Amino acid sequence: MRVISAVFCILMVLFAAVQYNDPDALFWGVIYGVAAIWCGLAAFRPASVSGAAKTLLVVCLAIAVFGVVWFWPQTPGFWRQEVWWNTETAREGMGMAITLAALGVAWLAVRRGSAQA
Repeated sequence: MRVISAVFCILMVLFAAVQYNDPDALFWGVIYGVAAIWCGLAAFRPASVSGAAKTLLVVCLAIAVFGVVWFWPQTPGFWRQEVWWNTETAREGMGMAITLAALGVAWLAVRRGSAQA
């Protein structure tokens, strides 16, 4: 799980980096940045995620679930390249889904690390 968390960390950092020319870059940069931090902690400093930090991770995970529901694309066939390439809402919904997956992997990594300790 630590390797998967590291991959998601890198992916989320790259997602945040490509927001530089987006009108709502700060909003999405923060979302991707938070996921990158949690994945980085789960991958490289899992022992630091304990107590209140675990609770905060669960809160971020719950917010991400809400975000996926809120930003879920209503565009038919949003998963097809010709749709998400041209439709901002489809990209935002897929970005939230990937963020949720990244936070889920971080949570699993932290949880697994706690069980083994």
